[in-house]
Amino acid sequence: MFNNQVILVTGGTGSWGYELIRQLLPQNPSQIIVFSRSESAQVTMSRTFEDKRLSFRIGDVRDKEALRAACKNVDYVFHLAALKHVPVCEDQPYEALKTNVYGTQNVIEAAIENGVKKVVYISTDKAANPANFYGMTKAIGEKLIVYANLLQTATRFVCVRGGNVLGTNGSVVHLFKDQIEHKGQVQITDFNMTRFFLTLPDAIKLLFKASIESSGGEIFVMFMPTCRIAELAEVLIEASGRKGVKVIETGIRPGEKIHEILMSEFESYNTVVYDEEYLVILPALDIPNLRERYASYPPVSFRRFSSDQNWMSKEEIKAILVRGGFLL
Repeated sequence: MFNNQVILVTGGTGSWGYELIRQLLPQNPSQIIVFSRSESAQVTMSRTFEDKRLSFRIGDVRDKEALRAACKNVDYVFHLAALKHVPVCEDQPYEALKTNVYGTQNVIEAAIENGVKKVVYISTDKAANPANFYGMTKAIGEKLIVYANLLQTATRFVCVRGGNVLGTNGSVVHLFKDQIEHKGQVQITDFNMTRFFLTLPDAIKLLFKASIESSGGEIFVMFMPTCRIAELAEVLIEASGRKGVKVIETGIRPGEKIHEILMSEFESYNTVVYDEEYLVILPALDIPNLRERYASYPPVSFRRFSSDQNWMSKEEIKAILVRGGFLL
């Protein structure tokens, strides 16, 4: 799919961008354009990869003209750019709106104007039944991306929805390890909290699969294991070998949920089981030939996909941390 293609990655200097580019380069693209705001992060990435196929453009998705220029002669767009931290988006909602909603619409318009083949939008479990402003903006972004397939253009748009990815910037694993080492305690907002987790390399592999096999207009939902955050902390404490490390409950932050969901009850009525790795949520909008494409796939047999079910054991948590390179 990506052989001799030009690929644009918005927000490409973040953790997802690094892993995406690391896995894209062996697929022989002719060029990968990293579009982001941080000059220093781009310089660091350039020195890390030292690959002539990698080029960089300073820009913000809020700037439509910059996006139009960046999308020239591009075949595929991976739209990663977003304001992602729940408390930041709660505290500064208009900034989140400008980046996550207006920025996404700018990506759509720039891609269409330049004849991009496919745009892949990276979404989050917080977009399903959103309870915070970040989730609301990502849910709107999903709607915009899905609707863009009705604009009678050659560009296809698809969403991929996942939960927490281990190893990303601000990951709870990094935070807990730092607290264990420097504070002798781990701070958890609520002892009952659960989350979906997947390693970053595994998430990118699934992202490629959805990118290749999607038709346009659907939301691919990753099957992801779930765990109790308190047990994740216990595993990290035990692995550290440090004695006397306490786990402290600090209270829920604004906009934070106890449990997350990847598929809501409302969405379940339009969701099929694609395979052992993905569900596919079909839109209520009538996108030509899309429902026919998935007519042979079985509907889901459950009404919601929540992190409060089927938790990993501590041994399974440890295994995924080892696979992700966080534990030896």
